[in-house]
Amino acid sequence: MTDLYSQAQSAAEYIRSKVSFRPEIAIILGSGLGNFASQVENPTIIPYADIPNFPQSTVVGHSGKLVLGTIAGIPIAVMQGRVHAYEGYSMAQVTFPTRVLALLGVQQLIVTNAAGGINTRYGQGAIVVISDHINLTGTNAALGTNDPRFGQRFFDMSAAYSPALRKLAIAEAGKQGWTLDEGVYLAVLGPSYETPAEIRAFRTLGADLVGMSTVHEVIVARHMGIEILGLSVVTNMAAGVLDEPINHEEVMEIGRRIEDQFTTLLTALIPQLAIQTK
Repeated sequence: MTDLYSQAQSAAEYIRSKVSFRPEIAIILGSGLGNFASQVENPTIIPYADIPNFPQSTVVGHSGKLVLGTIAGIPIAVMQGRVHAYEGYSMAQVTFPTRVLALLGVQQLIVTNAAGGINTRYGQGAIVVISDHINLTGTNAALGTNDPRFGQRFFDMSAAYSPALRKLAIAEAGKQGWTLDEGVYLAVLGPSYETPAEIRAFRTLGADLVGMSTVHEVIVARHMGIEILGLSVVTNMAAGVLDEPINHEEVMEIGRRIEDQFTTLLTALIPQLAIQTK
């Protein structure tokens, strides 16, 4: 089997052989956010290395495990970590897990990431719901011959991040006593952090956040008809916003610091999102 659809089907069939349910919601956990997977009840844990054709995470903070189980009785799949193009993977490989999740029957995807804060309204540790994105990675995950089994050739991205799911997330944060801001996420290829001049340019373009992931997963998910909720954790202020260097250790530390708030929000949201699919 050499075509992408067959490879994804093989991976999905392997995962189905390990569990007796179909996940309705999937979550991709970004840098420093992997501990949320400990909330999954009756978990079945599958290392990415065991799944046919699945790419392997190589970045600190991405443990590379698929956790399947339930939260509040809702069947879910949680990806502890993702792969990135800067690790040397093609866009087909970067988005392969998203295609597999769709073939498993996932209807809603929560994508999370660690991001640099461009908007000075945000502080380190802020959680921001993504309202839209700007793709400056120089490519698109839907490039190439279109396989209609995945989706149509041309597909709408005018509401890539579901307004209904964003509204639910903002309302739930309010119930918990804090404000969940919305923002535009700009994606670059990485792995180097951005220069201050680039951040000034990105701010002019209307970006509030910057990172090295997410947008291609969202493109592929929308290609396959999945509804998206995106959440960024501002783990550092972008270059030039503060007069200090940026490092990955700080990204991980901020992720750990907001873990309880992040977990409480997601755990409360999952049953509300599930109602949207009924």
